Amino acid sequence: MSKPVIDARTALIVIDVQNDFCPGGSLAVAGGDEIAPLVNELGRRFATVVLTQDWHPAGHSSFASSHPGKVPFETIAMPYGTQVLWPEHCVQGSAGAAFHSGLDLSIAQAVIRKGCRREVDSYSGFVEADRTTPTGLAGYLKERGIARVVVAGLATDFCVNWTAQDAARHGFETIVIEEACRAIDLDGSLDRAWAEMTALGVRRAGLADLAD
Repeated sequence: MSKPVIDARTALIVIDVQNDFCPGGSLAVAGGDEIAPLVNELGRRFATVVLTQDWHPAGHSSFASSHPGKVPFETIAMPYGTQVLWPEHCVQGSAGAAFHSGLDLSIAQAVIRKGCRREVDSYSGFVEADRTTPTGLAGYLKERGIARVVVAGLATDFCVNWTAQDAARHGFETIVIEEACRAIDLDGSLDRAWAEMTALGVRRAGLADLAD
């Protein structure tokens, strides 16, 4: 299989490299901070770089603390489907919601904030969890002539997975850079995520697999 090409029609999407998802954060992904230098290295190779940022209002419906008697990582039924309940994280304007200090923000042209509505979660950078509310990312990329996206960030089995799947559904050739991601792996969620992505044609690649 030929190497994915980085050219003017290829964008890098960096998912949620935020303090709350890094060690010391309220929903830390093991080794989450380790990807910052890899993302920086990647970003300097792309003309189009987009960052996504979890941006929840206080009392968001995905927080276990918003549901009396519930604890983090339990699930509940929401109008849009099953919802994992999380520790409070990435509350708008908080230090936890800020991008990790090791991330070079100068590489990015746009930031897509997600999970902004109290009643709906949003893992994907393209569409909220209700599967009907777009973030505008697909239109932004298409207006810039993008045909191919490379995805990196946190966490592989949730926001990276959902974003990569939706990128493929929107017709973008989609590549996930495995070593520039880290996973939560909740009850086998990582294996399921790779299977779901692969079923939609998403390619799993390493940094060395990209061709300029």
